[in-house]
Amino acid sequence: MKIAVASGKGGTGKTTVAVGLALSLREVQFVDADAEEPNCHLFLHPSIEQTIPVYMMLPEVDLSKCTFCGECAEFCQFNALAVVKQKVLVFPELCHGCTGCVYACPKDAIKPKQRQIGEVEVGTARGMRFIQGRLKPGEPSAVRIVSDEIAHINPGAAAIIDAAPGTACAVQDTIGNSDFCLLVTEPTPFGLHDLRMAMDLAKELDVPAGVVINRSGARDDLIEQECRRRNIPVLVRIPFDRRIAEAYSRGEPLVDAFPEWRERLQSVYVQIERRVKQ
Repeated sequence: MKIAVASGKGGTGKTTVAVGLALSLREVQFVDADAEEPNCHLFLHPSIEQTIPVYMMLPEVDLSKCTFCGECAEFCQFNALAVVKQKVLVFPELCHGCTGCVYACPKDAIKPKQRQIGEVEVGTARGMRFIQGRLKPGEPSAVRIVSDEIAHINPGAAAIIDAAPGTACAVQDTIGNSDFCLLVTEPTPFGLHDLRMAMDLAKELDVPAGVVINRSGARDDLIEQECRRRNIPVLVRIPFDRRIAEAYSRGEPLVDAFPEWRERLQSVYVQIERRVKQ
């Protein structure tokens, strides 16, 4: 079973939950799918054993064959190509590497050229298989890296995947390749607004979801009403406690600082397992 731990916005405690859940389980693997800013290594201190470069296709135009017909630019829905007079302009930051322009060219004037956009690191951390991706600075999209991370998951063991914050393409890829989406939120108007977007995404991808309310307190009903309306369960509440924030600031996982949370997060996993099997 693959569990994506996600949130509609950053700063909700998603990584706290993902790391704590992984450390509470046996025979589990951990994936840090926030390739733009991976930070789970700060809590798990992995030993990296393998670094795999990740490449993406970039079109290379042979001007000796090109008739400047514009078929490639017309085909590209991302506007990564433009034909201007006797020139073909390629915009790498817009290219999604789909290779469609290669096949759209009637003169076979476009060839795919590889460029490295980042890397995937594989190793071990506290007895777990550990996978994380790193996007090169300046690259616009981490989708290819996240896809490669997920491809390195061992299908023989459960996986906890710490998704990037928000609901962008890389998060869609993470949730869409998971069996369950654990949404971490906070009981504030901003938290509710972004939780709704994350709930909509999970529904669109047909992935069952549950909610963790972090910094739980007097305003929990703000989140609970929305969960009841959508028939999405609140699986656990983590209290608004300064000691938890202090442990996080020291790079100390929740279940190390507060061992009683290990059993509570194990219970969350059991609830998820039951819902996936339904």
